[in-house]
Amino acid sequence: MSMPPKSDIADVANADGDDAAHDVVQQLPLDAWHRARGGRMVPFAGYEMPVQYEGIMAEHLWTRESAGLFDVSHMGQLVFTGEGADKALEAVLPGDVTGLAPKRNRYSLLLDEQGGILDDLMVTRRAATGEGETGDELYMVVNGATKYDDIAYLLDFLPDAVTLNLMDDQALLAVQGPKAVAAVARLVPGVDRLVFMTADAFEWNGTPLWISRSGYTGEDGVEISIPADVAEAFADALCAQPEIKPIGLGARDSLRLEAGLPLYGHDLDPETTPVMADLGFALAKKRREAADFAGAKRILDEREHGPATKRVGLVVSGRQPVREGASVVDASGAEIGKVTSGGFAPSFGGPIAMAYLPASLAVEGRTVQLVQRGKIHNATVAAMPFVPHRYVRQV
Repeated sequence: MSMPPKSDIADVANADGDDAAHDVVQQLPLDAWHRARGGRMVPFAGYEMPVQYEGIMAEHLWTRESAGLFDVSHMGQLVFTGEGADKALEAVLPGDVTGLAPKRNRYSLLLDEQGGILDDLMVTRRAATGEGETGDELYMVVNGATKYDDIAYLLDFLPDAVTLNLMDDQALLAVQGPKAVAAVARLVPGVDRLVFMTADAFEWNGTPLWISRSGYTGEDGVEISIPADVAEAFADALCAQPEIKPIGLGARDSLRLEAGLPLYGHDLDPETTPVMADLGFALAKKRREAADFAGAKRILDEREHGPATKRVGLVVSGRQPVREGASVVDASGAEIGKVTSGGFAPSFGGPIAMAYLPASLAVEGRTVQLVQRGKIHNATVAAMPFVPHRYVRQV
């Protein structure tokens, strides 16, 4: 398949926040591994990362049909230990952290005092694994472009009894696709017993792994935390499986867009609340009733009366993708919204996008107009995901 236009690659390279905020571009533990396999490296969230190997469309379709290996080691892996860690996190997360069962993942949001989204993240309760540690610990994965800001913000809320550790000696690999779990289970027996949003400790050749059945593509799959110094050998073992190929950022972006999954720094930011972003499921019932989380007053008011704007999916007419930053306009040409993500969707078979629209227009089937570089595109508000999720909820 042909290589996408350079503009597409540039869009992906800038898709995880402002790289200008990072003084030094860092290297992943697998940097040499990616380059040896033909990975085209670009700056992304302060790291050099592979945007593609064989081509974005080919890699996208391979992941949907088989299994792709994604290096997401740029993301922040945080561990919280100490008495009251779960209660401390509930001060800034609107989820039920104290009620989180062992070996369960939960999607949540880091909120500021006005209810704006500072980051979206995954939090898991797991048994302590370090020498001399007892009891449970909370494991959190945050976005790469925001991890240092997240840490600084969280430290302001943590009591002295709670310790936060950044696991910068760990790599993070995601294997995604309908054949992913079966392939990984050949190397790590027992992984196939996990179900969506559960996790557990495993071993590979004596190396400890923490594996969750989750991901960012809408497909079944796992995310694997592994010591960085073993990551290359494990990546080789994974890609020796006939189902698995390395996949770059380009396909990761088109896969998550088809799955209707928002990207922080684009579809989510501090000006956006969970209600505006259609992430109400992240607001636990007991937390809503207690109204004791950051930004609760504003967020609960929006739940009751509706937000001014809402995140929606758009199906764009024709074949030309509409990119982030395009305007949504009314009949007079006045701007009423913005496209926050957009591109060609290989599995869907056409261009799609996400945008924020006035709540009165955020109705499935409503036709809107988009303006990009002076050209008008017609689009229709559509339900998300654009392609069905294929998570495995029971085995």
